[in-house]
Amino acid sequence: MSREHGGFVMSGNVIKIPQSKRLAPIWVQQLRVAAYCRVSTGHEEQQSSLKNQIEFYTEYIQQNLYWRFVAVYYDTASGLRRNHRPAYQQLIKDCRRKKIDLILVKSLSRFGRDTVETIKQIRRLKRMNIGVYIETGGINTLTIRDSIIDQQAALDQAESQSRSENIKFGIRHRMRSGKTLLNHTRFLGYTKGPDGVLQIVPEEAEIVRTIFDLYVQGNGVRKIKKYLESKEIKTVTGKSEWSTSTIDRMLSNEKYVGQVLMQKTYVPDFLTGKKEKNRGQLEMYLVENAHEPIIDRETFDRVQEMKGHIKHTVQIEQML
Repeated sequence: MSREHGGFVMSGNVIKIPQSKRLAPIWVQQLRVAAYCRVSTGHEEQQSSLKNQIEFYTEYIQQNLYWRFVAVYYDTASGLRRNHRPAYQQLIKDCRRKKIDLILVKSLSRFGRDTVETIKQIRRLKRMNIGVYIETGGINTLTIRDSIIDQQAALDQAESQSRSENIKFGIRHRMRSGKTLLNHTRFLGYTKGPDGVLQIVPEEAEIVRTIFDLYVQGNGVRKIKKYLESKEIKTVTGKSEWSTSTIDRMLSNEKYVGQVLMQKTYVPDFLTGKKEKNRGQLEMYLVENAHEPIIDRETFDRVQEMKGHIKHTVQIEQML
C-alpha cells in the first residue's frame, strides 16, 4: 500500500524521492572535473589549436555549477608513448590520489592512440569510479557498456591511422614538388621567415662559419667545444655548454649550403610511433638553392671529406 507524505511517495520501507526538473542528475553534481588535451607536434598551427582547446575546456568546466574545476592537462607529444607525455602521467597520478572524478577528452585518440592500452587505462579508471567523457560520440565510460567503449576505441584508432596516412601522402606530395618542409622554426644561423623560407641570422652565421673554419684547420669537435665555451659563445638555446654531438651534426647539415634534404627519417609502425633513420627504405628529396647559404660548397665538401676520413680511420683502429 502506498501513500503520499510531504511530496514523497512512500511504499513499505522505501521512500522514493521524485527528481526535481530544476536539478541536474545526481552523477554530475559537485564532480571534480579535469580535461586532457594533446597535439602531436609543436607546429604553430597545432599550438594554436592546443591553446584554443585549453581555453574552451577551462571555460566549459567553470561554467557548470555542478562541476568543480581541477585543471586542464595538456601535452605536445605522440599519443603512443606515455613516457613522453608528462601531463598525461600527472593526470593519472592525480586520479590515483582521488583528486578527480571525471575527465573530459575530445576523442579517445587524444587520450591515447594504442587501442589496447587506452581500454586498459579506462577500465582502471572505471574501477576507481572515475569516468572519461568522450566528446566525440557523447560517451561517459561510467554509464556505458564496455563493449561500446571497445568499439569506439577501435574506430578512433582506425580513423587516427587513416588521418596519419593522408597526412603522410600530402607531405610526400609536397616533397616531390620541391616544397621544403621544416619541423623547426630556427636553428643556429637561421630563423624561419614569414614565408617559411630560412633566413640568415648574421651574428649566429658567424658562429657557424667559425665552427667550420676550426674544423678545416684540423680541430676536432672536442677542441671546437672548448673553444666556443672559452669564448663564452652561447648555443642557439642560450646554453653555455656545447654538446660535441650537436657540433658534429652541424658539420654535416646540408642546410648550411642552401640545401634541404627531406625524409631523412620515417615512422615504419603507426602503433609504436618510433622514428627510424631512412637508409634507403623510402625516397629522399634534395632541394637545392632552397635558401641563402652560410657555408660555401668547397668548405662544406672539404669538411665532409675530412669527417669521412676520420670515421674510416676510427673504424680501422677499432678492428686492430
